[in-house]
Amino acid sequence: MGIAELKRETGMVAPEWSEGERSETSRSGGATIPLAAPATKPPAIADPEVDSKAMRRRFSAKYKRRILQEADQGGPGGIAALLRREGLYSSHLTTWRKQRESGEIAGLEPRKRGKKPVTRNPLAGEVHRLTRENQRLQKRLKQAETIIDVQKKLCDLLGLTVPPIEQNGGDE
Repeated sequence: MGIAELKRETGMVAPEWSEGERSETSRSGGATIPLAAPATKPPAIADPEVDSKAMRRRFSAKYKRRILQEADQGGPGGIAALLRREGLYSSHLTTWRKQRESGEIAGLEPRKRGKKPVTRNPLAGEVHRLTRENQRLQKRLKQAETIIDVQKKLCDLLGLTVPPIEQNGGDE
């Protein structure tokens, strides 16, 4: 069978080969290359793309109560069918049942994950400012007391008399 006959019968062309190559494709009917793509459309394929960020599912308290009620009414096969239909796991039912039994009605509502915000005292800023000011004034007082002590010692060395300082607060 020649190349022309092969083209007519199958619509395919045998791969080309040079004189030095050894190939038996024409005798054995081996690998061939199609001339053109078939005229039919390829089957529709679902989009394999996935969202770049996974979203956690959140269930409302109403939905959780409804599912728990259906699960309580259904038998063992009914629970499995319910889970498949709703796309849930048995661990969902277990967690929701525990929340229901412990009386956590609010626990059935979805909660925001992560660290809980700390309520800040509105006076905390003022307390911080006053603490810093107190430390600054104590440092200045210590400096002033050191200066006064040095002045007293200098007066004693020079033999000068210092008039007594009147105290207003009566601290000493």
